[in-house]
Amino acid sequence: MKTRAEDFAGLTVAMTTPFKNGKIDFDALAKQVEFLVGAGATALSPTGTTGESPTLTHEEQHEVIRKTVEFVAGRAKVLAGTGSNNTEEALSLTRYAAEVGADAALVITPYYNKPTQEGMYLHFRKIAESVDLPICVYNVPGRTGKAIEPETIIRLAEFKNIAMVKEASGSMDAASKIVAATDLTILSGDDSLTLPFMSLGAKGVVSVVGNFAPHDLVALCAAMNQGNLEEARRLHYRLLPLCRDMLSLATNPIPVKKAMQLLGRDTGELRLPMTELEPALTERLRRSLVDYGLLAE
Repeated sequence: MKTRAEDFAGLTVAMTTPFKNGKIDFDALAKQVEFLVGAGATALSPTGTTGESPTLTHEEQHEVIRKTVEFVAGRAKVLAGTGSNNTEEALSLTRYAAEVGADAALVITPYYNKPTQEGMYLHFRKIAESVDLPICVYNVPGRTGKAIEPETIIRLAEFKNIAMVKEASGSMDAASKIVAATDLTILSGDDSLTLPFMSLGAKGVVSVVGNFAPHDLVALCAAMNQGNLEEARRLHYRLLPLCRDMLSLATNPIPVKKAMQLLGRDTGELRLPMTELEPALTERLRRSLVDYGLLAE
């Protein structure tokens, strides 16, 4: 079945934000954009969880979104992270993303204040009615403390620019309900669930591993969309150890930042309260990168 945002099918990379001496390293950001566009990523998603948006000022968030749009230059889609637990703040960030040319906005479920399902519905409704930009509802209860239920997402589908769902609840049942009842484009929010979610009707993934191993993820999504299950399975099992490490060794984006550093793609610098991956876990991650073939012995 054709869905609302088919042009986002495939790999969307949840981009890291590179830092150098406490400041955003825009030269490194430009190089990362080139790497990901060259690998065939469908979309790049700056200023999300992986991009450490909780530690960016609003001015920095604006600048990262604007620069990403500038660096991409129309060669891929830009899905800008614009969410907040404050509806007016999320609305302001989403308006800015629209103004500077982002192709869509990734809007997280309001976190910490834990609104009711009605509150969530009204939050997304206000943004959808106020900004002429496709919206991707980002459901990640492990981060926000509360899930946006499938029934609420189904209600939100009445708004034409509610176009996508990044489903990071890990729930096959939730994804199945949304696929069955709407034409929303579903994207897996967990790297390791890309294949099973796509088997249910999801169209791709918003990926952390894609920051440094995009080619196999592009190929996995393409194999699933072409019905080549055997090749998709092969890529799924090849990617699985990296997917595991990005979520199990420490809180995202600590492991991916360390992986990027080990591969010479980033300084690995984080902002407090995020701290560096401890040495024993760094060695485990290094071994995974070696085994995968990304890093020399």
